[in-house]
Amino acid sequence: MRGRAAAARLLPEGTYSIALKAEAEVVEDSLNDLLWDMNVYRYAVQRIVDTLWELDKLPTLNQAHQLFYRVLREQYGLLGRTAKQAYKYALALVKGARKNGGSKPVLRRLSVRLDMYQASLDAENWLVRVNIRGKRYTLKLKHDPGYLSKYKGRRWYEVIVKWEHGRLWIVIPFRWEYKPYKPGGVIALDANLRDVAVYDGASVRFLATRFDQALGLKKYAEKVQKKHPRTWKRSRRLLERVRRYHRRSRNIVLDSVRKLALNIVRRARRMGYAVAVEDLAGLWRGRSRNGPSRLTWVLSRFAYGKLMQTIIAKAVEHGVPLLLVDPRGTSTTCPRCGSKLEADGRTVHCPRCGLWVDRDYAAAMNIHRRAMSTLTGMRGALGSPDRGAR
Repeated sequence: MRGRAAAARLLPEGTYSIALKAEAEVVEDSLNDLLWDMNVYRYAVQRIVDTLWELDKLPTLNQAHQLFYRVLREQYGLLGRTAKQAYKYALALVKGARKNGGSKPVLRRLSVRLDMYQASLDAENWLVRVNIRGKRYTLKLKHDPGYLSKYKGRRWYEVIVKWEHGRLWIVIPFRWEYKPYKPGGVIALDANLRDVAVYDGASVRFLATRFDQALGLKKYAEKVQKKHPRTWKRSRRLLERVRRYHRRSRNIVLDSVRKLALNIVRRARRMGYAVAVEDLAGLWRGRSRNGPSRLTWVLSRFAYGKLMQTIIAKAVEHGVPLLLVDPRGTSTTCPRCGSKLEADGRTVHCPRCGLWVDRDYAAAMNIHRRAMSTLTGMRGALGSPDRGAR
């Protein structure tokens, strides 16, 4: 290849967090009481956010403790550590909004983050006990026991209780030791709205996504907003329709990326290969003026980000090596000779060596080549994986 290919980097070994998210039900005490305590928590955090937003200079963590701790304890009845979580969370929200030039944060969803002193986990029966304002609630996870069993015996450090779309959810991040095997090859991925190109060095497969279906639902929501620009927010019927389209679109993306990521990572493990994906840090630096619409661009970014996050999580869970490749030039460089490719719709061709290929195929081949170059340049990185890793 002409010139010097951009480097790829291996996801390092170490301890990572993998979150378990499961629907739950209240088995001891009242769901209404729990929701009331969660509403009080949200109201208290919002009041702190309102106060911080009016300040020219944000207080330090110690100063925030002096300002808000007693108020949270006495007026809102929060437990000590819950009160600390509340003002730390509010401070982080305001800092983030100011850093990004956003408006004042408004908390709309019910969510409470509790540490190990405010929550406990019975992994044998999958019961979670939480305490927000001095009252204990026992919640049971409603999930397949076979799926939950892989989390038994692992360390956890917090519990997040959420109320979303009329259902109660529990999120528990677990510590996961990541020790990948030595790969014997690479499976490279290039994703777009239609499909994911998967190249293993010998052949390419195109795995269909449902991202275009999700985009269609978002376009329906946008049509409703454009048709009723002044009334859709005030009309409960129109507002619910817009929210329903967005919710269905998001669910389609999340379901699709979970299935794709699991399929790819399991295949890599069976073959004893590494997975190579484009490095998110190098993507989305800007959007071409003649590129896709803003709606398409936003959904593409969201879907691709979720896919990469899920692949990373599944690779850590299954001990599969993962390479993050610089994406610059992957779809415009000839994977055979390194010349600049010329585009003809979705097909690209090389004027130098005569290669004609789908642009996603070319991108996957370039990602594969860069990943293999990085592996072969690292002593001992390539080899036959252990039988247990196959």
